[in-house]
Amino acid sequence: MLIQRERYLSVIRRHYDTDLIKVLTGVRRAGKSVLLAQIRDEILRRGVSRDHVIEVNFEDLTFEKIRTSQKLNKFLLGQIRDGEKYYIFLDEIQHVRQFEKVLASLRVTKNVSVFVSGSNSKLLSGHMASLLVGRCVEFRILPFSFDEMLQYYELNQLPLPEDPLSDYLTYGGMPIRFTYTDEADILDYISGIFNGIVDKDICGPRSKINREKFLYVAQYVLGNVGKKFSAASVAEYFSRVNRAELPRSMVYRYINLMEKACLISRVKRYDVAGKRTMTVVEKHYTVDPGFKTISVPAVTGGLSEQLENIVYNELITRGYKVYVGKTYRGEIDFVVVRGRKKCFIQVAYLLSGPEVIEREFGAFRSVKDASPKYVMSLDRFDLSRDGIIHVNVEKWLKGETELFLS
Repeated sequence: MLIQRERYLSVIRRHYDTDLIKVLTGVRRAGKSVLLAQIRDEILRRGVSRDHVIEVNFEDLTFEKIRTSQKLNKFLLGQIRDGEKYYIFLDEIQHVRQFEKVLASLRVTKNVSVFVSGSNSKLLSGHMASLLVGRCVEFRILPFSFDEMLQYYELNQLPLPEDPLSDYLTYGGMPIRFTYTDEADILDYISGIFNGIVDKDICGPRSKINREKFLYVAQYVLGNVGKKFSAASVAEYFSRVNRAELPRSMVYRYINLMEKACLISRVKRYDVAGKRTMTVVEKHYTVDPGFKTISVPAVTGGLSEQLENIVYNELITRGYKVYVGKTYRGEIDFVVVRGRKKCFIQVAYLLSGPEVIEREFGAFRSVKDASPKYVMSLDRFDLSRDGIIHVNVEKWLKGETELFLS
């Protein structure tokens, strides 16, 4: 049985009957199609007639010939037979060329509520953005969170892993992976998703991307999540392994492609003293911990970086904007913003001794901002001090504790 993804539904539900185009973006196999089906089912339970719900999955062979805006427009207009409201669901819409023209036309000519999904973080950029500015709302869909993983096991009456959080840190939250119990099968499944993304979304026959070079860059980036990014380091790694040059411009291009395919998120810098967001990209995080596990990097991040990654994903899932904080003395892992309120977060796997405690709590020493400050770790004892709140990260991931912003 599949869980209800209430965290997303509770937000999207407010837009069911608006004329805003609802756009669900996210990496392949994260559960966008299932979420669209859950939205459809809720709408049908409200009494909407089944013949006023139109569904197209562009990865279904039934619709393989609908690949242009003209063909999509003709198909949809053929399904709309009266002036009552129609609910239209278009899954993996990036397969249709210039689909944005159809969406813009439907909004102004028909009584419709449109939901679309795509495995591309740039669906709302470029020409589409200019056509639909102020007319669409985006929802970024991630794989299962840690709490959703626990819900899935409970709903399906499955035995929990011996250490659920460690399991999640290692294999991530891709929904279908929970149907496997053997480690080799899980890793094969995650590898299959990754290779499918590479072959379909990045290195397709028309892309002219060198697959081998791309994979070297991808493995390095995925293996070094949560660390400061340097194109020079990536190029040096490639040259050392392959004894060949890799231009920095190509490194940036490949990383842009990873972001576009929703494999990674790029996190910008926040100047804590100046209280302003900067354009500099400071770090990268993978959309799912399993992608890091299957990578074979030259440098592998430790458990703190893995924990930092899932904290970042959880914050994004909960609707916060997240930045890397820069102070004149160093760095703060996250500046978390909602509206005009914010808080600061440091993440550590364990506060294992006085030096680690001093490093994590001391990171806030130069911060004059009165906004709440948190140190997250897996330690069970409350180590709060000097007005800085210590949070057990597992309890927070399960929703047992909350963050406060001011």
